[in-house]
Amino acid sequence: MTTDRGPVAQPFALRPDDAALVTRGHQVYLENCASCHGSEREGQANWRERNAQGMLPAPPHDESGHTWHHPDEMLFALTKYGVAKVANMPGYQSAMPAYEGKLSDSDIIAVLSWIKSQWPEETRKLHDQVNQRAQVK
Repeated sequence: MTTDRGPVAQPFALRPDDAALVTRGHQVYLENCASCHGSEREGQANWRERNAQGMLPAPPHDESGHTWHHPDEMLFALTKYGVAKVANMPGYQSAMPAYEGKLSDSDIIAVLSWIKSQWPEETRKLHDQVNQRAQVK
């Protein structure tokens, strides 16, 4: 979004170049996400296949996963509210908890910003394009 004063940051925009935010995000990731998604963002084995409980394992958050296929606002919503609520599928089962009431909005932005900061430049550019397309809609 742009005003006569210049670009206006979107409320859920990730900031992978904000060193202080990314540092905090890494700590939040290690404390809340790494146990499932891996300390190197590698995800769980066979993450595209449902397990015996019918749930999908934790996907990787590196460039091999699908995280970068989603715009910032959706990543924020999925993290805060969970897949079932965001997809409007009340019966959807996921091992991923909703972090509403557990992490602040700023901590969610920090962790997602850290994840994006770890992607190769080409993946970051592709993700920026995903965000641009989402803003047009």
